[in-house]
Amino acid sequence: MYPKLRPVQPMPTAHAGRAGFVLRDPLALSEQSLFLPRELAPLLALCDGTRDLAGLRAALMVRFGVRVSLEVLAQFVVQLDAAYLLDNERFAEARQAAKAAYQDAPFRPPRLAGKSYPADPDQLTAYLAAFQAELPPDERASETDAAVRGVLCPHIDFQRGGRVYAGLWRRAVEAARQAELIVVLGTDHNGGSLLTLTGQRYATPWGTLPTAGEVVDALAHVIGEEEAFHDELNHRVEHSIELAIVWLHAALGDRTPRLVPILTGSFQGFVEGQDSLEGHEKIAAVVGALREIAARQRTLVIAAADLAHMGPAFGGRPLDFLGQAQLKRADDQLLQAVCAGDAGAFFDQIKAEGDRRNICGLPPIYLTLRILGQGRGEVTGYEVCPADQANTSSVSVAGVLLW
Repeated sequence: MYPKLRPVQPMPTAHAGRAGFVLRDPLALSEQSLFLPRELAPLLALCDGTRDLAGLRAALMVRFGVRVSLEVLAQFVVQLDAAYLLDNERFAEARQAAKAAYQDAPFRPPRLAGKSYPADPDQLTAYLAAFQAELPPDERASETDAAVRGVLCPHIDFQRGGRVYAGLWRRAVEAARQAELIVVLGTDHNGGSLLTLTGQRYATPWGTLPTAGEVVDALAHVIGEEEAFHDELNHRVEHSIELAIVWLHAALGDRTPRLVPILTGSFQGFVEGQDSLEGHEKIAAVVGALREIAARQRTLVIAAADLAHMGPAFGGRPLDFLGQAQLKRADDQLLQAVCAGDAGAFFDQIKAEGDRRNICGLPPIYLTLRILGQGRGEVTGYEVCPADQANTSSVSVAGVLLW
């Protein structure tokens, strides 16, 4: 056996007073979680499919000075396999079965309902209204708000980002209600393909929103059928689109425009200069197709995206007061490019930084700006939210209207 670990995000934790990491299946094929002691953390990199158990044991001892028995390693690999964390045939079969079940279901259920926000529709209405009630009066609202063509909406949990969501959607409500088609671009936190479509309908506690099947089919033709749906199962567990759609559905009331939910994969290769983003043929083709579709019907484009992720929670140094001030200044520059509709300047700033601030909303924001083209925008809210108990890690979020 040459165990190969799937991409996972180990979360720091402690168990029985012992420091380590918890491992969970990002696709939720299994509800099992595994605890890995900190001294065995190098196993995560060593399980790359090139070593058997003896090779893993030798590499741990020679490279890291960690001694562990073959029996312990064998038990750990069995646990990884049981939790579908190994990239093998057993995982592939489980993934395919889950994907088929997702596609055959009547709709994609709201996965975070009852966890991150109320599952009861009346309670959810009251919950969101409470954030609206906290906002001061906004004298900037105008008749032109109905002409908004796109929005930058957070995908952070409502507890931390509720005021930013509320400030955005009180201004975007008419644009949402008048839209015939709504394209929602969300960050795919599980990696996945560059662009991942789904034919499934998204649901919220208030009901189900229809998907524009013919638009999905047209985009799949441009992307390529296999690539477009290869990681469709990621839609089942991804929170970015779900959290934005909850606020969208609240704004829509009884209106039911059709949706096109699209998950966007990593742009790391473009940031590192391995490929040209501006000249990428498939991205250009998808942007062109969506522009043509938007020209035929009233369309609202939503970038379900957060901004910076900095501090120990994201593998960086603790943020002090100065670090947070620098984060805000850099965000302000980034939002100036967003409000100008300048996709190139937006991307160039992130590339110049080497994406050291971990802008997880890079792909959906960039694509939204490319689809809409240059215009004008307005920031409706901005927050730097705590991301650890020591307040040394932060996530920044913003709401932006785009005309």
